[in-house]
Amino acid sequence: MLLNSLAVRRRDLRMSLKVLAKRSGLSLRTVQRVFSPAEPNARLDTVLQIADALNVELRFKEVGSGHSIRKRAATAKAARLASMVQATSALESQAIPKSDLRDIEADIAARLLTGSSRQLWAD
Repeated sequence: MLLNSLAVRRRDLRMSLKVLAKRSGLSLRTVQRVFSPAEPNARLDTVLQIADALNVELRFKEVGSGHSIRKRAATAKAARLASMVQATSALESQAIPKSDLRDIEADIAARLLTGSSRQLWAD
């Protein structure tokens, strides 16, 4: 998406790859590789040099607060852990009612949010 936007910008400016390479201080081959669909990976510093040569300012935007991201992660992990309990109980022919399972998930999520960050982010 980012490289596509830079390619559109380059075309809008009617700037050749050769001129872009010279303006960015990169080799022509590097610039060609960055815009090649066959090689979609580019180093960040290379992309920044190209963006600068195209007079494009790149900004990084957080997609959520730290708390909301931690809460999402805790909820997802809690659901995974609770499903393991459910699976074990099912093997023992003692299935857990859905309402109890939701309570277990909520309790696990709360403990993950208030406990060690290591527990939250560990697999």
